[in-house]
Amino acid sequence: MRRGACLGVVAGSLAMSAWAGNQKEEALADSVRLALARAINDSRPPRVQYVRIEDRIAYLSWVGEMADRLRRKLPDWQVRREFVETVWYEAKRAGLDPSMVLGLIQVESGFRKYAVSPVGAHGYMQVMPFWTRVIGDGERSRLFNMQTNLRYGCSILRMYIDMEGGDLFLALGRYNGSRGQKEYPNAVLSAWRQWEFKG
Repeated sequence: MRRGACLGVVAGSLAMSAWAGNQKEEALADSVRLALARAINDSRPPRVQYVRIEDRIAYLSWVGEMADRLRRKLPDWQVRREFVETVWYEAKRAGLDPSMVLGLIQVESGFRKYAVSPVGAHGYMQVMPFWTRVIGDGERSRLFNMQTNLRYGCSILRMYIDMEGGDLFLALGRYNGSRGQKEYPNAVLSAWRQWEFKG
């Protein structure tokens, strides 16, 4: 490998780990902790059902396009389709834009299921293991399960948005442990634009 190419790989991996989540463990009101625990432990399968055919067509179009865009990151069609469907389900369930969640995942883990940050954040959405103790069953290895990771990440981000009075910029900073700094929220917002669906 040429020296320049090697330096590019090292720089790319450093940039990737710089964004990895470092959520802070905060004191939560019992009602917030209970609501998060309920959201995490809801065992309904991630299946979308629509009454209107137009909504179903829009959903299928989104899934198809996002799955095509992810081809290089997730080569297996079945894994890719299941991932995109689960992102949609968990994002919508938490009241988030699924394309924004894809942007966050791109910044946090580069779509790597088994990513672990230098501070110990796990999985696609780089969830800190302390959350499994605070609102889950304490089993941190479950953060490598796709649906579990996406459910934790989306639920936590929703909580931060609510805590910040709807201010997505501050909520994203809090999600990453960099509240008030612009680099991380700007990176996610930029990545979100890449995943917007024009369909």
